[in-house]
Amino acid sequence: MVSRPRARSGRTRLGCLLMLAVLAAVGYFGSNVGRVYFRFYEIQDAMAQEVRFAARTQDAMIVSHLRAKADSIGLPEGAQTINVYRKGKQIWIWAHYFEIIELPGRVETLELAPHAEGTF
Repeated sequence: MVSRPRARSGRTRLGCLLMLAVLAAVGYFGSNVGRVYFRFYEIQDAMAQEVRFAARTQDAMIVSHLRAKADSIGLPEGAQTINVYRKGKQIWIWAHYFEIIELPGRVETLELAPHAEGTF
């Protein structure tokens, strides 16, 4: 005698669909947050690189390089204000800007302050 498979109620498919919807929402909103922090680390890495070559680069050129980088990666306008301070053989580079992140049910504003410092 051959046994027949049981009919499924459909709950498993609905659960799978719900799980996929949740994962899609997490991926969408997570990518928004991830994009903001990725750009933050990109500009901070560019600042660290400028610190490494500070002995051969004037402050105006450092600011110019970092403004171009901020523009190319799509940072907000506030990130264009780059500060450079030297004292002896030490240098500090920093900026301050705000990013808006869309989250489920609300919009958050993040305050970011990339910086780099070192000696040359």
